[in-house]
Amino acid sequence: MIQAGLKGLQEIVVAQKDLASAVGNVGAEVLSTHQVVLLMELASRKAIEKFLPPGKMIVGTRISIRHVAAAPLGAKVRAESILREIIGRRHIFDVAAYDELEKLAEGQNELLILSVEAFLAKVKAKTRSP
Repeated sequence: MIQAGLKGLQEIVVAQKDLASAVGNVGAEVLSTHQVVLLMELASRKAIEKFLPPGKMIVGTRISIRHVAAAPLGAKVRAESILREIIGRRHIFDVAAYDELEKLAEGQNELLILSVEAFLAKVKAKTRSP
């Protein structure tokens, strides 16, 4: 059952593809903010995905973080998520990311639980020719 207090965790070892320099920030050989956001959303997803009923899916709708420290190539990084509040289909998480020495980022993440069929129907409608 999905309820406040559920926790999720996502971990990586920072690889070359995860660096800010790999997405155009030349010289920034540290974990990119893009990857921090992805880790946080994956941690939130892991907190609730096993409780999804058949025919439902999770989509990210909002994330707000402060990225306050850098993690170098090879660092072990973990993102933690705690489901703080449920408002209808909206699931609001407190998220944070850490390396082995300090907190890297913190913020909030919002996920919605939707019908797979309804979601895909809306996407398909966008791909039809006028």
